[in-house]
Amino acid sequence: MTDHLITELAGGVRVVSEKVPAVRSVALGFWIGTGSVTESEEEAGLSHLLEHMLFRGTARYGSEEIDQIFDAMGAELNAGTGKETTSVYARVLDIHLERAFDVIAQMVTEPAITGLAEERAVVLEEIAMYEDDPQDIVFDLLGEAVFPDHPLGRAILGHSEVVANASRKQLRSFHHERYFPQNLVIAAAGSVDHDQIVEWAESAMAVAPTKGSLPATQPPVNSGAQHNFRQKDTEQYHVCLGGVGLARDDERRFALRVLDSLAGGTSSSRLFQAVREQRGLAYSIFTFQSLYAATGQVGLYVGTRGENLVEVARVIADELARLRGEPVGEEELTRAKDNVKGRVVLAMESTTARMERLGASILAGLPILELDEVIDRIDAVDAEQVAALATELFDPSRLCAAAIGPDERTFRRALEPFSAKLARAS
Repeated sequence: MTDHLITELAGGVRVVSEKVPAVRSVALGFWIGTGSVTESEEEAGLSHLLEHMLFRGTARYGSEEIDQIFDAMGAELNAGTGKETTSVYARVLDIHLERAFDVIAQMVTEPAITGLAEERAVVLEEIAMYEDDPQDIVFDLLGEAVFPDHPLGRAILGHSEVVANASRKQLRSFHHERYFPQNLVIAAAGSVDHDQIVEWAESAMAVAPTKGSLPATQPPVNSGAQHNFRQKDTEQYHVCLGGVGLARDDERRFALRVLDSLAGGTSSSRLFQAVREQRGLAYSIFTFQSLYAATGQVGLYVGTRGENLVEVARVIADELARLRGEPVGEEELTRAKDNVKGRVVLAMESTTARMERLGASILAGLPILELDEVIDRIDAVDAEQVAALATELFDPSRLCAAAIGPDERTFRRALEPFSAKLARAS
């Protein structure tokens, strides 16, 4: 891994880049420190709607023209809104980088915010599509249980009524408050010249708002085990179990990645083997983790038919208890650590993954660790650390549950192996 370079411009924009030898492409991303967690209930969905509106054109580039420019480059322009960040990014040949930079910079700093009616309709269709997919909704139901009455527990897409009533004036004000230089990181990885990126950034940021203001966000309060159920006539029950996890700067995050691999992150993991391979009780079962500024979330997902749900829950409860109570063997631990290290190294062969790592780390105020240091941190994880994390994070009295399916009584019966507290209505 080559060294990265960081420059902070006079206005506060940070530029970070990493030159990758022997590639002709550049992954370029503009990262903004705003997402659904910075929204009030009355604003829920505006971050995502605004991200869509960036593609509707600028003072110099029309919406269709933007599409044509990137199509002609053989590149794909994309964007994403998360809980805490918004990003606009593309991967292009180095000969097209200056043009790509100019267009994306215009989109981020000077969106025209035109065509609102049409884009609002598109986003409402996206929300409707999401509402039709129980495998998506169940994760947000779990978030509501883990982080009740807090923006982290709210769906990133927000509320359809907020989107339907959003005005151009409201979106302009929202953009001005959040898309300001001190809240922006420009990241690039690949065949890139750092000084050139800095020069372009200085020119582009001359028209950016001088300052904005993000609303203060209070950390969520851990409310203990709760559950959410939504009745829907589905073939399967879609179930999530989880709870509060680790913050993104927690040094135990490396042990958490190993625990995730052991528990349900791979095809050889305990839950995958016990539920799917040995008993054939589910097609899809996996664990997951999310790290945020002051907290995090861990969990698992399983989809299974009603006649299997109680047995699946019993097997999961047994496997989680085994993770908490029995030391992980050396062979299994080594396999999990090797899996995590392999995924890290393979990801670093992608310029897009490198760019995302740079942008997200700088925006979050995290150090950018060199690959050897990351590998060393993973190698240092031992069985005691894994057991301690499993005991803390998968304590049945702290686990929340969420499900979508035909009958809530079946769901309640499935919760009984975990604890009486978990089965009690919130």
